[in-house]
Amino acid sequence: MALLLSRLGAFSARHRRAVVLVWLVVLVGGGVGAATLAGETSSTFSIPGQESTTALRLIEQDFGAGGDGATARVVVQSPDGSPLTGGTNAAAVQGLVTELGGLPGVVSASDPLDPAAPAVNADRTTAYSTVTYDAAVGGVTVAEQDALVAAVDDARGSSGLTVEIGGDALNETPSVAGIGELAGVVVALLVLAITYGTLVTAGMNLLTAVIGVGTGVLGITIATGFLDLSSTTSALAGMLGLAVGIDYGLFIVSRFRQELRRGSDVGTAVATAVGTAGSAVVTAGLTVVIALVGLAVVGIPFLTQMGIAAAGTIVVAVLVALTLVPAVLGLLGRRTLPRRDRTAPGVTHHAAARDGFLAGWVAAVTRRRVLSLLLAAVALGAIAVPFFSMRTTLVQTQPEGSTQARAEQLLADGFGEGFNGPLTVLFQSAGAAEAATAASGAIGDLADVTAVAPAIPNADDSAALLTVIPESGPTSQATEQLVADLRDQLADLDGVDAYVTGSTAVSVDVSESLDAALPVYLVLVVGLALVLLVLVFRSLLVPLVGVLGFLLTIGASLGATVAVFQWGWLSDLLGIPSTGPLISLTPILVIGILFGLAMDYQIFLVSRMHEAHSSGASAMDAIRTGFRQAAPVVVAAALIMFAVFAGFFTGDEATIKSIAFALASGILFDAFVVRMVLVPAALALLGERAWWLPRWLRWLPQLDVEGAALEQGTPARTSEDPVPVG
Repeated sequence: MALLLSRLGAFSARHRRAVVLVWLVVLVGGGVGAATLAGETSSTFSIPGQESTTALRLIEQDFGAGGDGATARVVVQSPDGSPLTGGTNAAAVQGLVTELGGLPGVVSASDPLDPAAPAVNADRTTAYSTVTYDAAVGGVTVAEQDALVAAVDDARGSSGLTVEIGGDALNETPSVAGIGELAGVVVALLVLAITYGTLVTAGMNLLTAVIGVGTGVLGITIATGFLDLSSTTSALAGMLGLAVGIDYGLFIVSRFRQELRRGSDVGTAVATAVGTAGSAVVTAGLTVVIALVGLAVVGIPFLTQMGIAAAGTIVVAVLVALTLVPAVLGLLGRRTLPRRDRTAPGVTHHAAARDGFLAGWVAAVTRRRVLSLLLAAVALGAIAVPFFSMRTTLVQTQPEGSTQARAEQLLADGFGEGFNGPLTVLFQSAGAAEAATAASGAIGDLADVTAVAPAIPNADDSAALLTVIPESGPTSQATEQLVADLRDQLADLDGVDAYVTGSTAVSVDVSESLDAALPVYLVLVVGLALVLLVLVFRSLLVPLVGVLGFLLTIGASLGATVAVFQWGWLSDLLGIPSTGPLISLTPILVIGILFGLAMDYQIFLVSRMHEAHSSGASAMDAIRTGFRQAAPVVVAAALIMFAVFAGFFTGDEATIKSIAFALASGILFDAFVVRMVLVPAALALLGERAWWLPRWLRWLPQLDVEGAALEQGTPARTSEDPVPVG
């Protein structure tokens, strides 16, 4: 692999202008395609075959309910306790409903004071109007949202009533280029500039990564015209693609600069860098891709689509690192070095690499290896403790202080906590309304049920709907138990097919499926890690150390996320607007992504140790030599990834926020505790045994991540097209 990649790097450097032009054409073409072919994204999650999802499809067939339009629930409350059903209050409510019905994009606005279908609480102090749009969820334009907010503001000011907006009409598609994300990119640029000592090289590294992530995200945008993709897919792919794109470029550029300092000409340095660091990039990128594509084994379509889309962005990032980066290196030549080093080739190492902080660090860790190993394991284990109380849901808690949160609170105060998460029961049988009415009494006697609405039959009475209002809120454990109790009771009905559905039931079903799939997926990625690392390092104990470190990283990352988002620890300091169960997607996506990133660091760090050991160094010297060579790059890469993920954490999208926090904390734990402490301490404790491979496994292929084949053969050169040297 090393020889093949070195030739690819040499080819890209030799035809550097053509390679750069091709990538620019691809980027522009992606922009044109996105502008003309993009479709709508979905902000709902469901799993085909589950009871709640099946019921929604049957309801659409029996009742002709499309259910695809976005809705807003405009809640009105009388602040002084006077009834809304008479006098000036009633006139103000009627005027508001009339104005809502005439807003841009609105199909209808229900009248809460209509005697045929009242939507007023028992005290007549709280009411709500359901405003239905012709656009799908997430498709209401900013102008239409602004018109809705303006109408509510006018009503609030003119009537003196409390008016707030709930529902999904105010939902926005997550942005991949907000203020927080841009701040993360700026921090990444600063880290690159400090690492390289030159702003030109830092800018080049960042620019190539942006081209890669831009191409990937535009490709996903084009795919929305043909596939029903989640609204969070582009944000997730952009966050991950930008982070790995910068890091993969960093690894290759750093190796290229090392080769220049050793006296290589630019062409040979490009070929060697792509053959060595590029091999590690391919291997590391492959781990991320397999982990993301492996989400398909869970059997959840929307998760599979998210994984494949994000994996496609990783593939683009790898291709950019192997072709565009060496092409730009060929254009810049020795200008990638600080000015003081450009005319001084032949320097093998900086004194800082031999005597700097990281050299002293690894010496201390390996000298006190037992203590270092125990401290790292105990610290991560303690942080992982909250993980064992993790709860998940698809119901997103609205930010405190937002109009959506205030609307939910008004409804909870006026109608009860469970009003924000009603359950719908579908009955299918001849005389369905009679069967539903007969069952409603027993349903009303269940624990946590506060009300059961009258049955609503369809046109031929072959189906009927029953609305059940829980006493508890939609994210509570009591409501989850009520869903199970309802299904147990309805299973005993003779001659009647009954289904429990609604957004709360869908959330319960999806969360249970994801939680059940989590151990299976974890076993899959752990098994994959073992196989991959055995192939890379031709050792059993090195992969075992890497995998155990990965498990500690996952536990600590999710443990910290539970402590902050679910328990509320440091939530005010970190700006978490509200606490509650984690979004269901968070654990499994974090495991898949962190697996790939942890293996990145393991491969880049330990491959340099393996390279030194294969060259004849003792086990201890190999650890320290490899650490001194790779640790500065790994530290810079980790800081960059942390900055990018932290930038996404500052956004308002709840799904991305929790995932970004888990990834950012996971990067810190993995890079600075596992790879900087636990791995060198464990390898030092194992000594020569770390590199042992049983005889019965020596038939395994050798991936040559370190580029040993390049020492036996001559790397491809680019001398027929000289590159600039200064």
